[in-house]
Amino acid sequence: MGLTIGVDIGGTKIAAGVVDEEGTILSTHKVPTPGTPEEIVDAIASAVEGARAGHDIVGVGIGAAGYVNRQRSEVYFAPNIHWRNEPLKEKVEARVGLPVVVENDANAAAWGEYKFGAGKGHRNVICITLGTGLGGGVIIGNKLRRGHFGVAAEFGHIRMVPDGLLCGCGSQGCWEQYASGRALVRYAKQRANATPEQAQTLLSLGDGTPDGIEGKHVSMAARQGDRVAVDSYRELARWVGAGLADLASLFDPSAFIVGGGLSDEGELVLGPIRKSYRRWLVGGNWRPVADVLGAQLGNKAGLVGAADLAREPDPIM
Repeated sequence: MGLTIGVDIGGTKIAAGVVDEEGTILSTHKVPTPGTPEEIVDAIASAVEGARAGHDIVGVGIGAAGYVNRQRSEVYFAPNIHWRNEPLKEKVEARVGLPVVVENDANAAAWGEYKFGAGKGHRNVICITLGTGLGGGVIIGNKLRRGHFGVAAEFGHIRMVPDGLLCGCGSQGCWEQYASGRALVRYAKQRANATPEQAQTLLSLGDGTPDGIEGKHVSMAARQGDRVAVDSYRELARWVGAGLADLASLFDPSAFIVGGGLSDEGELVLGPIRKSYRRWLVGGNWRPVADVLGAQLGNKAGLVGAADLAREPDPIM
């Protein structure tokens, strides 16, 4: 089908990139993320126009954080942008004069990894993104499974703990409250407060107090062997692995792909996740066990996946 543009809407910037059919990014253009929904539509159009210069483009795929309808045209609800039943496809098409599809950003990242990254060679994969929150995507039989209404694979809001921690979605005990960047920092702060003598490296990277601990401090300290930082990663991995074991009971994939910012730590997080997954997998000693793989495309996965999904047939057909 030729070249397409993928758009990744981030909290601080909107990135658009021209992507070929092999998943190679040929050019990119970034603009700051503005504050209002209408300004964001204008910014998307600006990023697309900046990226497409000198290229013959056949379509645009937009990765948006939120619930996207099955027709890939409307954002039902977005947690960080005030989009409510937002006809994003229609608005962007009117500005750029190209066919546009809208995808959930975690679905787009999952597709990118499946098609061009760690999932190559697999037909059935489950992807999770471990960042500030927890997202996911399901590919079964080489097809992205969006669900009947388009909002499947919101794994972060599976209730893991009845009446557990309050989540930003309004529910309690959601998986992402125990398996995410926010959870990792919370574990580190709690442990550093309880046993500061075991967190000397971790505390020294911030302002010297548990309240000053940030995510980057936990990863830096863990690489240096700080006891509290390492234990915090293990606690995170315990929850991630337990959730993957539940997903294995539902989908029985050949591989899980772990992406998002936390996956950048490699075996520091992946090793304990595999151990926890095997620990909680029902019948794990007598059944085939899916691979747990680290994502390969990094923060490019969403852009590449959104661009490639712009080539995919309408899922309603």
